[in-house]
Amino acid sequence: MENKLSSMDCKFETVAWGLLLIWWGLTDADFGLVPSLPAGAGWIGIGLILLGLNAARAPNRIPASGFTITLGIFALTLGALRLTRSVLGLPPIEISLFPILLVALGTFVLIRELMRFRRAEFGS
Repeated sequence: MENKLSSMDCKFETVAWGLLLIWWGLTDADFGLVPSLPAGAGWIGIGLILLGLNAARAPNRIPASGFTITLGIFALTLGALRLTRSVLGLPPIEISLFPILLVALGTFVLIRELMRFRRAEFGS
């Protein structure tokens, strides 16, 4: 049974990666194939794909991934902020969000791994 769930989860992840790459190619700010989308639409799509991956896991009793849930929520929030600024005609934020994303992701991965190590060390 475990092998079947692992295989199904691998298929879900493969589909999500495919959708993510296609969406990124369509919405990329510099080279995207659909340049008329409003600012933030790309991030919103990425967030929905990542959260959809976990939604597909749930009915199949596959544990959700905290990592992709966190990324999905972050992407949705970023997309909503960019879309809101675009719709209201506000100037774009001048800080680079990609380095902030990298620091946030690195911190999440590090904390998660340290918590696993600590649990294993204390036998809980």
